[in-house]
Amino acid sequence: MRRRDFITLVSSAAAWPLAARAQQLEKMHRMGYLTLLSGPSLSTEGLQRGLSQLGYVEGQNIIILYRWAAGRKDRLVDLAKELLQLKVELFASQSTEAILAIRSINETIPIVMTSVSDPIGNKLVASFARPGGNTTGVTLFSTDLAAKRLGLLKEVVPNLSRVAVLVERDHPPTTTMIKETQAAASAMQIELQVFEVRPEQIRDAFKSMERARLDALIPQQTATFNAYIKEIADLALDARLPSVHENREYVRAGGLMAYGADIFTIGEHAAYYVDRILQGTNPADLPVEQPTKFVLSLNLKCAKTLGVTVPAALIATADEVIE
Repeated sequence: MRRRDFITLVSSAAAWPLAARAQQLEKMHRMGYLTLLSGPSLSTEGLQRGLSQLGYVEGQNIIILYRWAAGRKDRLVDLAKELLQLKVELFASQSTEAILAIRSINETIPIVMTSVSDPIGNKLVASFARPGGNTTGVTLFSTDLAAKRLGLLKEVVPNLSRVAVLVERDHPPTTTMIKETQAAASAMQIELQVFEVRPEQIRDAFKSMERARLDALIPQQTATFNAYIKEIADLALDARLPSVHENREYVRAGGLMAYGADIFTIGEHAAYYVDRILQGTNPADLPVEQPTKFVLSLNLKCAKTLGVTVPAALIATADEVIE
């Protein structure tokens, strides 16, 4: 069951005094949701579902004020100021840059991470067990899965030796992602070629990949790059590059494979943190949680177009297969 961990969330909420909880749910709360995306994602939908499960109804006992930066990092501070002026009690976000923007103008308002990849490396929290400060929530911690993703590529491309890594320039988690992938590649004797680009340079990066005759591709998942999911999938197909992604949304857009945390479940569990903070718990006292459910997605239509064979054993273990 994809959302089995949510049982813990509901059980924990049910254990609190019913009178106090009923009183809490009678109040009208205001939460700001700030992200680099241009619209709702699986993480957003999961958070909405989680809040609903805990008794929060938009317009009845909670107002969620959404602000989408649509890839414009320069807009984040102004959007955060706007939400603060609207008297939000806390923020939720899946974007590292958005959280940094909020903290640059207000160091005390609680912030819930709904799916952030490297909160320690980017100094959003001091540690998972003791986050400290005003930020807590759920982490993707997806950079630790670099070895698994390279292994998946090698199963599909047995002679794998040279892999392109497409990452976002000037994005805080990029350094950690590159470091983890390089460590995994070194252990597997695979050569990496890193393309660190801004969104407008993605097409040029693929032209360079084709000239370099690389064997496969690992694109980074970022809030900005998510706006280019379809383009990246199409360009990888045109360049005949088998790809493995962090997010199954890439596979649904035409990418070959994805292995990563269940984004919907992570967003859903982030509702637990929103609820606890609205109950009066200090974010510094709520340990950050890592995902326990990971999803393998395969696109066999893409594999056929690329002329690669996905082993039957891999298909059998996949959570999602697109044919």
